[in-house]
Amino acid sequence: MFGLGVAPELREAPWKFGRECVMTEAWRRDCVDILQENFNAGRLDRRGFLASLAALSVSGPAFGQTSKEVVLANWGGSALDGMMQAYGPGMEADVGAKLSIDTSGPSAGKIRQMVESGRVAWDVCDSGIGTSFDLGRRGLLEPIDYAIVDKTKMPLSFAYPWGCASSAYSYVLAWDSAKIQGEAPRNWADFWNVAKYPGKRTMWRNMFAVLESALMADGVAPDKIYPIDVKRAFAKVKEIKPHVIFWQSGAESEQLLRDGEVALGNIWSTRAKQVVEQTKGRVAFTWSDGIVTPGVWVVPKGNPAGKLAQRFIARTLEPERQILLLRTLGSGPSNPAASDLVPAELKPFNPTDRDNLAKQILIDGPWYADNYTDVYQQFLDLISA
Repeated sequence: MFGLGVAPELREAPWKFGRECVMTEAWRRDCVDILQENFNAGRLDRRGFLASLAALSVSGPAFGQTSKEVVLANWGGSALDGMMQAYGPGMEADVGAKLSIDTSGPSAGKIRQMVESGRVAWDVCDSGIGTSFDLGRRGLLEPIDYAIVDKTKMPLSFAYPWGCASSAYSYVLAWDSAKIQGEAPRNWADFWNVAKYPGKRTMWRNMFAVLESALMADGVAPDKIYPIDVKRAFAKVKEIKPHVIFWQSGAESEQLLRDGEVALGNIWSTRAKQVVEQTKGRVAFTWSDGIVTPGVWVVPKGNPAGKLAQRFIARTLEPERQILLLRTLGSGPSNPAASDLVPAELKPFNPTDRDNLAKQILIDGPWYADNYTDVYQQFLDLISA
């Protein structure tokens, strides 16, 4: 069933360029929130906190430099300054080049402006599949150099022309077992079945994975989801809308389930891991009909560090770094070798575990790159009416 496609309300209006970056930005920010929550609650020590931030936002050092500095653009977080103080000097000694982080947020619009003005300041950007296709097709990104970035360290479906998957997460069906009587829900058809499973639901106040889950609930086979039949998906969303609380942040989706305000939810797998652990299994989830979504690195056209950016990306695929993210965030490895090394207790939370992956589909980034702006506004109109 794994898809074969080439793949807050939001802070700003849907971007004209790079639609899927909206999704990845929100998830990346949520990962930092999860780490901060675990650190504040004593579930994660300082060393693990900083190391996880490094793996999420800085990952591994580059090697064989062609520049004295590599600038990584990501979506920030309150602890990034502390992470740079802890890891910056060590990485510089290792690679012979300074690693700098710009946390202003590499929106597709900013990348486009940099490249078109000839004043590129970033070397590697934390982005999404849709953005990689949108900007790549416009000649605004460097192709991923797969002579440097080893394709064997990821599924071919995660190796895009202008983006390389650094990790993955999924949209999954979660439920409160205290509110569900009898058989647990198994798929999105059950999620839509308010007669069999009464109670409020929650879904993201965005179209990502909501449209896909609606179509699967309506009987569309997982391998026939793309291209999305928007009219059919909207009709199914309209059907369940009176029963839905639309979440605007990962923390809100988790709280709605943890506090018993909803019976079922369509949430990120990173948040599912959190709420399962915090409720000691009262909240559960399934990988069945999950929608796998890679987070990717992109390289702006004409980046100052040149090929060093590609080598940096190659190092982010190291299994040890990816397993660390799974342990602390529930963010799945993009490298299958990392999945093979995942401890048994973490496998149930790994979206890219072979058994879990077989039950899911891969989100089609190119479709979102082509359709996001128009369809997103229609979606907001639908759920707000």
